[in-house]
Amino acid sequence: MVFGKASSASKRFQAFDLLATLIAVVKRDGAVLFANAALEDVLGTSRRTLEGSSFGACFNEPQVLQTALDGASTNDFATLRYEAFLRRMGQEPLPVQVTLAQSDRVGELIVELSPLDQQVKQDREERLLDQAQANKELIRNLAHEIKNPLGGIRGAAQLLQMEVESRDLIEYTQVIIHEADRLQTLVDRLLAPHRRPHVVGDVNIHEVCERVRSVILAEFPRDLHIERDFDVSIPEFRGDREQLIQATLNIVHNAAQALVERRAAGDAQITLRTRIARQVIFNK
Repeated sequence: MVFGKASSASKRFQAFDLLATLIAVVKRDGAVLFANAALEDVLGTSRRTLEGSSFGACFNEPQVLQTALDGASTNDFATLRYEAFLRRMGQEPLPVQVTLAQSDRVGELIVELSPLDQQVKQDREERLLDQAQANKELIRNLAHEIKNPLGGIRGAAQLLQMEVESRDLIEYTQVIIHEADRLQTLVDRLLAPHRRPHVVGDVNIHEVCERVRSVILAEFPRDLHIERDFDVSIPEFRGDREQLIQATLNIVHNAAQALVERRAAGDAQITLRTRIARQVIFNK
C-alpha cells in the first residue's frame, strides 16, 4: 500500500521534476509525499528514501518547519516564508529560503526551497525592475509638469516679439520660441509609450551652429565671443537635426562654462569651425 501511494503521488507531481527549484510536497505533520529531482540531487538522497520520512529532519532546526506547517495548515497564512539551513549529505548545510503554500488537496502543503544566493539575485532584479518602473513614472510626471508651462512661455515670447523694435531683442525672443519648440519635442518623446525612432532628414550644419550660437549668446551675452569659421561648400546631409543641435549645444555650453576665468577677463572666445574630413574614425 505504501508503494502504491508513493507511485500515485509521483504521477500527480511529476511536473515538479521539470523545475530547477527544490520542491517537496508534505503532509501536515511533515511527512514527505513527494520530492522532485532537483531536491534529490541537492540532498544526495533518493526520492524513495525521502517519501514517508519527516521533512523536518532535513533541516538544522526541524521544529521551525513544523511550526510553519501548523501555521500554513490552519490558514493563518496564505503563503509563509522563512530562512533555514538545509542539511546535505557530506556537505555544508545550504542556506535557503523556505516558502510554504497549501496544495489543492486538504492536508497537503508544497514546500519550495530557494538557495539564498539565487533568492538575493532574484530580489535584486525585482528591485531594479521596480526602480526602473518608478523612474519611468517620475520622468513621465515631470514631463507633464514641464509641458504645461511651455505653451505659455512660447506665447509670451511671440507677444513680446510683436512689441519690441530692437533687432537684438527680437533675436532673443526667437531663441526663446525655438528652445520652447525643442523642449516640446523632447517632452513628447518622453511621454511616448515607446522610444520613437530618430527623425532623420536633410540637415544644414551651419543652421545647427547658428542655432547653438544664438542660445549660448543669450546665456552669455556680454563676456563671450563666438567666432564663425564655416566652410560654406559643405552640402546638406541626412541626420537627426534635433539630436545634433542638442549634442552641439552640450559641447559648446561645456566650453563656455570652462572659460570662466577668460570670461571674467573679458576675452573669452569659442570658434565654431566646419570642415570636410575624410577617412576619419571616431572611437566610442
